[in-house]
Amino acid sequence: MIPDQNQLRRLPSVDELLQTPTGQHLVAQFSRDLAVRAIRTSLAQARISISAGASCPPLTGLLVKAEDILEKEQQPHLHSVINATGVIINTNLGRAPISQEALQAVQTVSHGYSNLEYDLTIGERGSRHTHTEALLRELTGAEAAIVTNNNAAAVLLSLSALAHGREVIISRGQLVEIGGGFRVPDVMRQSGCSLVEVGTTNRTRIQDYANALTEQTALLLSVHPSNFLITGFTESTPLRELAELAHNNGLLVMEDLGSGCLLNSEQYGLTHEPTPQERIAEGTDIVCFSGDKLLGGPQAGIIVGKADSIASIGRHPLMRAVRIDKMTLAALEATLRHYQRGEATTHIPVWRMIAIPPEKIASRATHWVTELQKHGINAHTQHGMSTIGGGSLPGETLPTTLLALDAMRVPLSLDEFATRLRLRPHPIITRISRDVLLLDPRTVLEEQDDEVVLALVGELLTGANH
Repeated sequence: MIPDQNQLRRLPSVDELLQTPTGQHLVAQFSRDLAVRAIRTSLAQARISISAGASCPPLTGLLVKAEDILEKEQQPHLHSVINATGVIINTNLGRAPISQEALQAVQTVSHGYSNLEYDLTIGERGSRHTHTEALLRELTGAEAAIVTNNNAAAVLLSLSALAHGREVIISRGQLVEIGGGFRVPDVMRQSGCSLVEVGTTNRTRIQDYANALTEQTALLLSVHPSNFLITGFTESTPLRELAELAHNNGLLVMEDLGSGCLLNSEQYGLTHEPTPQERIAEGTDIVCFSGDKLLGGPQAGIIVGKADSIASIGRHPLMRAVRIDKMTLAALEATLRHYQRGEATTHIPVWRMIAIPPEKIASRATHWVTELQKHGINAHTQHGMSTIGGGSLPGETLPTTLLALDAMRVPLSLDEFATRLRLRPHPIITRISRDVLLLDPRTVLEEQDDEVVLALVGELLTGANH
């Protein structure tokens, strides 16, 4: 189609639009450069529409479009979502949500200055690690502790400090791949140590480690299989035996524990997850674990163990590259204090979700259904399972009650409906199984219940009218 030249000539210039009151408002609110770019985009889209046969839009229409472009561009790319998937530690959704107290701690130390590396008692430079070390010693029974920015960094740093240029013995069954395609052997090689594999994928005995000892051996490494299971004809070496072998030969034993569980998981209907305090009691010299998995705090790598080993780790040059920042440190300290006060299951979201009584979940799901039915939306509840997720307690599930919307009773396809929910200003992430859209109240914060119901009603009624 040949564009109407008269309509094209009616388009105003960028400068004309900038000189209008609305244009000046855009400049004041967003900056001149951003306003010019948005107006040019608005004009370009108008030219395309005119070429397709449309008339030239009025000045107000062009400016409204420019403002809409600017507002969408300025929305944060990283923002909060509502997790209705039933995966408690959802890696794609940021893993563990932190407690209100942890959030407040971050705001407090970030708003102004803090004593991050300043000793208030003596008025001189201090260490950032003092803010959490006493808490970690108390909670785990370790002699000392230090923290990094994540657990992979904690493992890399520890091996670099304690085993560089020497051999590290590990069971073949523990050469795991962690998130994002990163593998334990690759992390170990980056530390400068030599990897010595012993045993088989499914069975490794203490004698396998003993036979591999040489003068070049620095330590024995155990990696807890926190993101997979090997079942059937299996055998692994208890940490106590590994520690005894290492110490009898003047060596260290280290464990990458991963999940960072500080509570007895069996109390909540889950299989036993080994804790750092158990590993320390069993004689492990160095234990590394995450802050944002079952610990329920911010992303961090926590190292606890023998004082001399921790001191060596703290002196290593790599420590500077992987050190924890002040905001993460504040959130971690606040999270650890919940454990100190015995309030983890009431204040830490991950443990609140794990410990929530099944009848309370059922009550919330039923309330959602009742509210939807008031608007003529045919929803129902059904039994389901929540998962722990995030590389913790693999295969472990907890019974839950789900809100279910059948494909035959929704006025648009489930894929389209799920997409609409994801693209809301406050996205809601759901899952689809066997032609049913499912939402699990367990992973939705209670203060988000009304928002979930309103979003479902709004999107379903909108879909019905199209």
